[in-house]
Amino acid sequence: MTTALLAGGGTAGHVNPLLALADHWREAEPTVDLLVLGTAEGLEARLVPARGYELCTIERVPFPRRLGRAALRFPRQFRAAVRRTREILREREVDVVVGFGGYASAPAYWAAWREKVPFVVHEANSRPGIANRLGRALGGAVGVTFAATPLRGSRVVGMPLRREIVDLDRRARRSQAAAHFGLRAERPTLLVTGGSTGARRINETIAASTTRILGAGWQVLHITGEGRGAGAGPLTGLVAQTYCDRMDLAYAIADLVVCRSGSATVSELAAVGLPSVLVPYPVGNGEQTLNARELSSAGGARVVRDAEFSPEWIAREMVPLLQRPDLIAGMAAAAQGVGHRDGAHALLTLVRETLAEPRPA
Repeated sequence: MTTALLAGGGTAGHVNPLLALADHWREAEPTVDLLVLGTAEGLEARLVPARGYELCTIERVPFPRRLGRAALRFPRQFRAAVRRTREILREREVDVVVGFGGYASAPAYWAAWREKVPFVVHEANSRPGIANRLGRALGGAVGVTFAATPLRGSRVVGMPLRREIVDLDRRARRSQAAAHFGLRAERPTLLVTGGSTGARRINETIAASTTRILGAGWQVLHITGEGRGAGAGPLTGLVAQTYCDRMDLAYAIADLVVCRSGSATVSELAAVGLPSVLVPYPVGNGEQTLNARELSSAGGARVVRDAEFSPEWIAREMVPLLQRPDLIAGMAAAAQGVGHRDGAHALLTLVRETLAEPRPA
């Protein structure tokens, strides 16, 4: 029986692909013993036990970005996290470690390297994070979501996706989706979402442009998120929700999506063949702009800078697109052409190949 430690957490971008791999692995190999390494503060503290997996916690140890007290405390905290992880590897006789970035992954990679346990790195973004760059430097096998990710020797495996997305037949589920949201199945639908927390710029621009979009013959499903600016007021053809727990059905009713370009979102859009207008989050190290490149270069998405996404841009650029179903159909085909639905399978294949390699003495 294989025992694996899956490391990652903090944000949905790290937790969701971890859980997608875990679910696929458990389905493919029911006897596998899967442990998750995370922190007590991140999303994993709630999501991992709820999914039926054991969570082993270590202290949250963020890499310091500047000199200060945090930088002085970091070496001691990091050594403690590595020491605890090494104990877990030995006590549970772990055969392989798979890391997804985030606070828990760097100690996991270091501990696996010290214990001579094989390990695999999965990088979700086009611009790799510090933890995964460390994992690559320590000799881990690397699977990436995007071909342009600059990690030498990596293999493109795609993004491990939720089963409901992998199995989604948008055409077959459209009527169910329309009934679920109270929309009309025969009318083209614009899905607007900024993710679970929402996106203020997207919300405000769409709210100011909803009547124009409806006037183009479309209906709108607007997922606003909590506290990120309200959507438009009550209008026929508009359904607004703060949160959506059935994104598979939201994708099934959608014909075009306006959203941020997080790696998971971009991967899901490509997997299900949905054309999109991507508005990369402007804060951070620019990874969302890079995440959008593959899809936009293929013709499956149009990218607009956050500062330029305005009611004027909607009127000038998006409304004419809404009136061209032939262009939207071409974008859908282009998106599907670069999509991967088998990310979990491809990553598990890489893990198994790594396990099969001779271990150093």
